[in-house]
Amino acid sequence: MTSIESIINRQILKWEMEKREAEEARAVPDRPVPIVTVSRETGSRGSYFGSRLAQRMNYQRLHREAIDIICRSSGYRKRIVESLDQKFRGQLDVMMEAIFTGQAVDNSDYTRQLCQVVISMSRLGGVIVMGRGSNFILGPERGFHIRVVCPKPKRIENLMKYKDLTNEAATKEIDKSDHDRRQFVSKLFDADIDDPREYDMCLNTSLVDIEELVDTAVTAINGKMNKLIYLDHDPM
Repeated sequence: MTSIESIINRQILKWEMEKREAEEARAVPDRPVPIVTVSRETGSRGSYFGSRLAQRMNYQRLHREAIDIICRSSGYRKRIVESLDQKFRGQLDVMMEAIFTGQAVDNSDYTRQLCQVVISMSRLGGVIVMGRGSNFILGPERGFHIRVVCPKPKRIENLMKYKDLTNEAATKEIDKSDHDRRQFVSKLFDADIDDPREYDMCLNTSLVDIEELVDTAVTAINGKMNKLIYLDHDPM
């Protein structure tokens, strides 16, 4: 078992245990622990930000490789769906079809698997999902969505410092990553990854300390989740 698979299995076991405890207590499912999505530019230190945010919130950080492994594994997908409470499990197919009906969303098997996994995790909560266009799948009313950016010269400097790359190699890596991520979101969701309106918060790491950004994000996440809970209970 790889280290990534170990991370996935630990998180699924946690979800399964939480479901068993709720069933044994005959508890009515409350609003789930929120999910956070983080989209980042290469070299912006967005990956480090996601790790620190996960530590602060006691969440599990799931990066692109972990999400893709889950999507490719029918066993993982089945366990995640079975960890859902019965009410949400019954709504899952309806929510899936709503994404693909009348919208310019890629209809490949991978996209459907990705949407199933991300929507399911949005109910289970307690994870930081890095990339994969997760914010476009969930929309503004499920989860908290962050975009981490930084000016290109600073991103090049960061890659040279933290990955020991030359200026030329860092520039090539950034250009390729920016292109690939932009194309991924455009192809799957017909959306613009750089559109700030698709996120709850855009963070520029060029001159602000990561720990300060984590503090700001936690405050905003808690504020949004409290507002969503209020709206859920609003009789109007």
